[in-house]
Amino acid sequence: MRILDGFGKRIGLAMAGGRNPWGKGPGKGSGDGSDGTGDAPAAGPDDEPAAKPKGPKNPWLPPGASGGGPRRSANIEDIFKNRGPEGPRRTGGPGGPNFRLPQRPGGGSWLPFVIGGLVAVVVLATSVHLVEAQEKAVVKTLGNYTRTLDPGLNFTAPFPIETVDVEDVQGVRALRIPGSSESAKLILTGDQNLVDLSYIVRWNIKSLEDFKFSLVEPIETVGEVAEAAMRAEVAEKTLDETFSGQGRAEIELEVRQRMQVALDAYNSGIQVLGVEIDKADPPAEVVDAFRDVSVAEQNADASRNQARGYAQQVLAQAQGEAEAFDEVYEEYRLAPEVTRRRLYYETMERVLSQTDTTVVENEGVTTYLPLPEVRRRSTTAAPSSAPAQPAQPQGDSQ
Repeated sequence: MRILDGFGKRIGLAMAGGRNPWGKGPGKGSGDGSDGTGDAPAAGPDDEPAAKPKGPKNPWLPPGASGGGPRRSANIEDIFKNRGPEGPRRTGGPGGPNFRLPQRPGGGSWLPFVIGGLVAVVVLATSVHLVEAQEKAVVKTLGNYTRTLDPGLNFTAPFPIETVDVEDVQGVRALRIPGSSESAKLILTGDQNLVDLSYIVRWNIKSLEDFKFSLVEPIETVGEVAEAAMRAEVAEKTLDETFSGQGRAEIELEVRQRMQVALDAYNSGIQVLGVEIDKADPPAEVVDAFRDVSVAEQNADASRNQARGYAQQVLAQAQGEAEAFDEVYEEYRLAPEVTRRRLYYETMERVLSQTDTTVVENEGVTTYLPLPEVRRRSTTAAPSSAPAQPAQPQGDSQ
């Protein structure tokens, strides 16, 4: 409260008697020799220099006006007296009114040479163009297409008369559809099933002037044409053909051809190099059921293949027996008696080889001794029987 009262008293005195509220005001007994009107009396030749006024310095007074005279409030003229049309005037430093560029030995200015050098650099940088081996460039004169630059060193008019746009025309560019591997692209097949397809389109630039000036958004056009061609081709295939390797290869070839026809009709200047199906899966909502159906179909295919194999084996055996019968029949036609006797002997040999019975028709014939059968039985019983003990001589037993 005391501070506010003091400020109020100072402002009231200044308004009433012209006193300065920021310092000790003029008046009687102030020691500055003023008469209370705010103007200091003129100093005579023998008078001593007037003492510097006490109190804070006024920041709004121009330089050199703070000493000698009485303190007073700044007015609008004092504030803008030291300001030029472009802002406050500088009194020193490199940007002041006395700053000058270095002069030439003859006394001239270097400024024209500096400006000329900058212009020459800009003209040279925008007039000489080095086009790489795999690149081409289109030239626009005042915004209109005029010509195409081939690889090598080329010269044009400086900017902004002519502008040059360089593009890589041989590099292979890849476009993935859909853009994210996590997003799904559901396509309807010919048998009314949905398949989640993601594929990659590889392309390059065939005609640079058509690529630059025929389409507004060439890359977006490639994506839209690829999606339309893929949907049209998958709609003609079944779900199994879409999943099989051969069916996918046919789809990729047909989609590339469809895309090229559409892009050529647009004069796009784009050449489609290939289409690669990256993923062909059922929708995520039915993937479990689809796997069960796929396993059942695989089991059915395995059973069918096994049945076909057995049928082919039986058929081959029957065909072999038929061919053998035909050969025997041909021999029978040439010599019926001999063939009949031969068949009889072969049949009896095949039948009797499986039995140990010997049939003897005439009396006085020695019975057949089946030595092979005895040998076979002895060989079979030998491992299971214990080794025979050596016979003792008869003399020892007595």
